[in-house]
Amino acid sequence: MELEKLIQAAQGLVRADLLLTRCQLVNVFTGEIQNTDVAVAGGWVVGVGPGYAAERVLDLNGGYLCPGLINAHVHVESSMVVPTEFARAVVPHGTTTAVTDPHEIANVCGLAGIRYMLDAGSQAPMSILAMAPSCVPATHMSTAGASLNAVDLQALRDDPRVLGLAEMMNFPGVLMGQSDVLDKLRAFAGRPMDGHAPGLHGRSLNAYVAAGIGSDHECITADEALEKLRLGMRVLIREGSTARNLGALLPAARLNPSASRRCSFCTDDRHPAELLDEGDIDALVRGAIAAGLDPITAIQMATLNPAEWFDLHDRGAVAPGRRADLVAFSDLYDFRPDLVMVAGRIVAQAGQMTVDSKMIQVDDAVVRSSVRVCSDSLDLRIPAVGRAIRVIGAAGDQLLTEHRIVEATVQDGLAVADAARDLAKMAVIERHHGTGRVGLGFVSGMGFQRGALATTVCHDHHNLLVIGVDDRSMMTAIRAVVEMGGGEVVARRDQVVQALPLPVAGLMSDRPVEQVRRDQEAMLLAAASLGCRLHDPFMTASFLALEVIPALKLTDQGLVDVNQFKLVDLWVD
Repeated sequence: MELEKLIQAAQGLVRADLLLTRCQLVNVFTGEIQNTDVAVAGGWVVGVGPGYAAERVLDLNGGYLCPGLINAHVHVESSMVVPTEFARAVVPHGTTTAVTDPHEIANVCGLAGIRYMLDAGSQAPMSILAMAPSCVPATHMSTAGASLNAVDLQALRDDPRVLGLAEMMNFPGVLMGQSDVLDKLRAFAGRPMDGHAPGLHGRSLNAYVAAGIGSDHECITADEALEKLRLGMRVLIREGSTARNLGALLPAARLNPSASRRCSFCTDDRHPAELLDEGDIDALVRGAIAAGLDPITAIQMATLNPAEWFDLHDRGAVAPGRRADLVAFSDLYDFRPDLVMVAGRIVAQAGQMTVDSKMIQVDDAVVRSSVRVCSDSLDLRIPAVGRAIRVIGAAGDQLLTEHRIVEATVQDGLAVADAARDLAKMAVIERHHGTGRVGLGFVSGMGFQRGALATTVCHDHHNLLVIGVDDRSMMTAIRAVVEMGGGEVVARRDQVVQALPLPVAGLMSDRPVEQVRRDQEAMLLAAASLGCRLHDPFMTASFLALEVIPALKLTDQGLVDVNQFKLVDLWVD
């Protein structure tokens, strides 16, 4: 909207496009509820108060009005659908802006994958913005499909859809002053830089913050969050499909108004079922209110706070000169959007989209055919060369794992899985360059009694991961994933029990989100039939290879002791 016309509309000299009357406006600046009207013109809020005239009037009849919600950190790829379908899932829940980190697809397809996500996202009926992925690959201890250095990231810096530098997972690299890591920090100096530092504290945390990193979404305790808040960091409170930290971190936000003003909400990784059933950021707002947080504070944490962190001063509040990204709802203590507007246009009502969200119209050839594995040459056998082995201890509701040492089960000179001991074999197979490299190990906590699962959603390098209790089932699952060009498989012996194709970079489906949700539910039932007792074993499995979250992980290069930040042997002397 031209500045002259905006000024005229704000003065009431020309009619607005839309007037929302009889609103109970949630003022996130002052913490008040105002009985007022809101005038919109050209997609922008031009006036708050009485006396405006407009071409169209929408009477909210005393209902509440607040800014559109902002997801402060999310990987669209984890929704398992392309950006336009992600939007169809979250917009009816009131999310009008998502600050994404496309490092999942970047680890597969590099800069071309990031540009694909930005271009595809530009067609969505919401703002899908991005932070430049800082860790592709996450570390030198895994093999990704691409490697992005500071020069590569500078190519993204001037894109208006790129806000800053995404989660700096390689905190050891920051602390050790690795030149390539520091070059990325220098390239984005003065811009928002997100962190990823689970458990970091004391002088190490001081150094991390001094480097310019200003947020963290990996806190798991209120004490950890408070330490980071006291050093000036923003805390992004996460509630994903697996990592659920809202309840544990809310005490830090409730400490005082100053603390809550530096907290925002994010989902990080959410699957279709949770998006469609629980919601997106609205679910965190409801959960926070139910746990005793003041409703206006909860809404502030979902709107103004992230807008300020990301320098998005054109949104995050209902005020003159801000985007008319608006949410109308009826119950302050049970936040459920009745109507959602993006840039002054109604895009969802009563939980349903009111506009078409077309499937991608951009060239996606660069993000397909990404699985390069010759399954016939794979060898999953583990010769026994000792008695004790390192085992990954999985926890279904957290990304952290345990570093266990147990006695191996040995048969015919080979270390094997042992369902009776809840000991499954795990393999991570390099799938980007066709090297044939395989990392082998064991995991407990999955509960498998039979069969195997395999997936190309394997954070963050996204190689092919397989877990099972017999090699035959594991090979069946591997072959099926390769044939699909990426995806998830449950197999038993020679039978593929269930499959979910993810042909877009091995991470996303090109089908509607509702269909992907049904397929995923079938996958979870199939996994349960193998004895797996986790709510979402695929989500849990996908993080067992992420070598930046303690304590023990497996990549294509082998076992990683994250606390020591080095590769370690499977066998313990």
